[in-house]
Amino acid sequence: MIETCVNALPRAKLPGEMLKDLLATIWRRAPKRVRRWTTRLTHTRFGATAAAIIINNQGQVLLLKHVFRPGSGWGIPGGFLQTGEQPEMGLRRELQEEVGLDLERVELYTIRVFKRPNQIEIVFRCSTNGDAQPRSMEVSRVGWFGFDNLPDGLPKDQRELIRKALAED
Repeated sequence: MIETCVNALPRAKLPGEMLKDLLATIWRRAPKRVRRWTTRLTHTRFGATAAAIIINNQGQVLLLKHVFRPGSGWGIPGGFLQTGEQPEMGLRRELQEEVGLDLERVELYTIRVFKRPNQIEIVFRCSTNGDAQPRSMEVSRVGWFGFDNLPDGLPKDQRELIRKALAED
């Protein structure tokens, strides 16, 4: 009986707990812009991109030869998302801007995180019946490739993504 009464009494807070409570109170009362600014300074920032493995009716994958892409320049299409933009809409926008292509079927395929650069990439698996032509200074060529004739210099990670996506088709 005595134990129950003792446990019901509030215990004294330790100095570290008191400091934590004080900081929490200050944080909650700080102006929103100060909280946002502090969060931005103390947290890692990521770039967000959307990319696509686009498969046509012949089972080929669309690759773009990007002027600014390192290595051979060949890679899957995609680009950076704008502030507040949903990944699928960003992908559709990028494809229209770069190669004038509309997508028919779009499904989330995978999400990848890169340390360098700090980036998160949302990869979709898509289909289209349309034709792609370079429409941007960023893209010099487009091509449809089967897995057995992917261009030299295609990054290994993208080659593996394409292999898996085609195996699921």
